[in-house]
Amino acid sequence: MASVDEVHDEVRERLARADQLYTSGRRRLVELLDAVDRPVTIPELVAGHDDVALSSAYRNLGVLEQVGAVTRILSSGEHARFELAEGVVGEHHHHLICQSCGRVDDFTVSPQMERSLEAALERAVEGTGFHAAAHRLDVIGTCASCA
Repeated sequence: MASVDEVHDEVRERLARADQLYTSGRRRLVELLDAVDRPVTIPELVAGHDDVALSSAYRNLGVLEQVGAVTRILSSGEHARFELAEGVVGEHHHHLICQSCGRVDDFTVSPQMERSLEAALERAVEGTGFHAAAHRLDVIGTCASCA
């Protein structure tokens, strides 16, 4: 897990490569995302934080997503969810998406299972001319609260 300073350094570098500034508003959103343990909607992210305007959160998260600092996860809820990108913080992981309430939780698999998954995906695209660069696995079902 990356330290908060390492997260800020990585986000600043990604923004700089795109000729974007690391504004105080973007920094605050990164801090809020770093503090949560799962992907969240923008309303969830800014709830209780009067220093973050909802309109600027939408705009700034769009910029952070464009530079690869934030990942958008679509769920069955009415809002997309956001998290810091894997290259910014944390390890490679997958998502459990509740089709009832839209909640998204992260999960990881063992290195052996990850290798098996990679091999299966390589076989799946074999002969298509498609060259996979990465993968994301979203498991859709019902969370414990909704079951």
